[in-house]
Amino acid sequence: MRRFGLFFIGGLIGFVVDAGVVQGLVSFFGMDPYLGRVISFSCAATVTWLWNRHTTFADARGQHRWHIEWGRWMAAMSGGALVNYGVYALAVYESSLVRAWPALGVALGSLAAAAFNYTSAQRWVFGGTGNTPKKPL
Repeated sequence: MRRFGLFFIGGLIGFVVDAGVVQGLVSFFGMDPYLGRVISFSCAATVTWLWNRHTTFADARGQHRWHIEWGRWMAAMSGGALVNYGVYALAVYESSLVRAWPALGVALGSLAAAAFNYTSAQRWVFGGTGNTPKKPL
């Protein structure tokens, strides 16, 4: 439960980054909300990887150097990203409120993808056992 709680906190941090970046790109730069979300998601995924690497799964990492681990994280989160982005895009398409406030769509997409992301992070990216030695950045 502790690990899932830490993962949830990382998700909240990622949500703030994701929603903040997409909202800023749309509101201040007039960017298309679909393209803005691709950029914001990349920023958020990197931030959540850093959080989870150093807190949630700190006892479980160690088999891969940081850049390989980051690549595995991004690949693992891609499945969740498809779910996340699909829900987001549908919400933007269907709702004028979400078009005006894309952060609401980010929230919907994030909730839909949370379980998938946790499972793939625990089982594939960080290996889950906690018995492997840590490798430095």
